Amino acid sequence: METRPYVPWELINNFMIDSFKAVGVPEEDAKICADVLLESDRRGIESHGCNRFKPIYIDRINAGIQNPVTEYEVLKETPTTLVVDAHDGMGMVASWKAMNTIIEKARNYGMGMAVIRNSTHYGIAGYWATMASKQGMIGITGTNARPSIAPTFGVENMLGTNPLTFAFPTDEEFDFVLDCATSITQRGKLEFYARSGKATPKGMVISRDGEALTDTEQILKDLTAGTAALAPLGGIGDELAGYKGYGYATVVEVLSAALQAGSFLKALNGLSSDGQKRPYHLGHFFMVVNPEFFMGEESFRKITGDILRELRASQKAPGEERIYTAGEKEYLVWLERKDKGVPVGEAVQKEFITIRDKYDLPYKFPFEA
Repeated sequence: METRPYVPWELINNFMIDSFKAVGVPEEDAKICADVLLESDRRGIESHGCNRFKPIYIDRINAGIQNPVTEYEVLKETPTTLVVDAHDGMGMVASWKAMNTIIEKARNYGMGMAVIRNSTHYGIAGYWATMASKQGMIGITGTNARPSIAPTFGVENMLGTNPLTFAFPTDEEFDFVLDCATSITQRGKLEFYARSGKATPKGMVISRDGEALTDTEQILKDLTAGTAALAPLGGIGDELAGYKGYGYATVVEVLSAALQAGSFLKALNGLSSDGQKRPYHLGHFFMVVNPEFFMGEESFRKITGDILRELRASQKAPGEERIYTAGEKEYLVWLERKDKGVPVGEAVQKEFITIRDKYDLPYKFPFEA
């Protein structure tokens, strides 16, 4: 049962917008950024919502390694493709503009693909994929990130958590949305563990000497220092097919860097040669496919829905009450939270108060009562 206090959606949305504006983000851009972050909390993906508002966005802007005003430069464009340089601005703003562009390309030509270079963290990947599925189209996206994953049989953090994400429109109340990292866990989840005072489950993180690590606070320090690494999806070694996660992470790295001649691997660690903080220069890719150019949107929705319903109706394991399909749990979280707001833990409460007081914003939160 949820014990954290809830903050109403409108209140937290307005607070985030005003906070972004206070650090120099234009109002319309601030609205996009706030919506992306809160979509994480609507779906119950707390590793990418309120928990990351201050440390990943506000703090990076203040540190001078992320630009609050996004210079969105189109480097190359065709009827179905788009190459953009975000110039270290707000990754969410650049992604929103790029996705809207290729959705229109797919509407007119059946497909569209965009790539972005010199960008910053773009929030949950599922936000961008579902921009397409809400329009009755297939959305696919991925992004590289600062090095976290060790290659199979390796111990050095080389690849980012590199999500590979798909969204399909269905004839149900919720779309199919597969939004997950290619690592066995992701840095945002570890940050959430740290804020909650929890240990990291054994087998998710490997040290330079090949040992499994569980001290979450130390893990976050070691990941930053490059002395620990996340295991790829499947786990350490190849007994549980960790090479598959390693392979998919590499696919995302290539698509996030090679098409736009962007940075990759160790160049994304956010540190200069003398150890000073610098912009991350991330890369993203986005694809949209319009089912109308195949056998039609209605047919696609129906068959996709049939597949999902048959999966959920299949025989359950002993003791299990339900089988889910991707996107269903997130939809159920939204039904639970839509009238309550965002549950906010003690660590995030302190961050909200710090931001409010620093920028003299006129807000009082329910947890202050």
